[in-house]
Amino acid sequence: MTAAKTHERGRAIAGLLAANLFWGLSFPLIKALDFIVRAAVPEAGTTFVTALSVAPRFLIATAILMLFARRAIVAMTAAEARQGLALGLTAGAGMYFQNDGLQFASASVSAFLTQFYAILIPAVLAVRRRRLPPAIVWLCGALVLAGAAILARFDPRTLVLGRGEIETLVGSVFFMGQILVLADRRHADNRVLPVTGMMFATEAVAFSVLALAAAPHAADVLRPWSVPSWLGFTGLLTVFCTLGAFLLMNRWQPVISATEAGLIYCTEPVFTALMALFLPAVFSIWAGFSYPNEVLEWRLLAGGGLITAANVLIQLKPPSEA
Repeated sequence: MTAAKTHERGRAIAGLLAANLFWGLSFPLIKALDFIVRAAVPEAGTTFVTALSVAPRFLIATAILMLFARRAIVAMTAAEARQGLALGLTAGAGMYFQNDGLQFASASVSAFLTQFYAILIPAVLAVRRRRLPPAIVWLCGALVLAGAAILARFDPRTLVLGRGEIETLVGSVFFMGQILVLADRRHADNRVLPVTGMMFATEAVAFSVLALAAAPHAADVLRPWSVPSWLGFTGLLTVFCTLGAFLLMNRWQPVISATEAGLIYCTEPVFTALMALFLPAVFSIWAGFSYPNEVLEWRLLAGGGLITAANVLIQLKPPSEA
């Protein structure tokens, strides 16, 4: 590998880790938004709460991209539109099934099953290529799942494949699809801004329609917009966890293999666990609800250590083996 390619690869890994840092921030932010929406619309169901936490971030992100990258988005090619639509549909479906599944399964089981794409991706690629990935890829996948299980307090004795568990697995399949769409070399010449603009617009429309359909009353979709803390949390979610994270993902993931990307994305729960140690109390003071911090314990060190070890190991093998 040339020095230039090595440098670009290093930048890609750093960019994807930054995206995971931003997504780690999204979990306490979305939890805070849920508190506010339920207080503003007490009769709201879980689908409405989920949709109203997702739709505004993509609506605002789409508007911002149109404001600052209008020329590139207006000049979108058919190939860019197709890729952006595919990314929006896969990512949106993954978010929907993951969030809906959380209503019927424990958070620990959901967190563990969501990371299953770390195993699904090399399995799908093995079928496509008609050859098994090297042993180190399976080892890294196993380390990631073990780390996620520890972080999530996963107990196999409590696992029953009910609606929540099945929906979470379906969501993981869609997230895998999103990763594979980005990894497809047929999209190598597509520009990041038009693709991301189409992706955001697709999710904005889909979740806005879902919010309107699930709202107890049509006017309920506007109630949280009058709450200053909701606007603040939504702004943070839009700037960092939507614009920042997905632009980084769409720019840098194609530089590395889908298998490596899937493993790097599993660092997200580590960042989430770290932020959950202090952000909930900050958000509670700001918005006036009770959202306690989590406590540092051995699970964070052990689970995070296994996931980190997997990502270090995957970098030691030749890129062609991913």
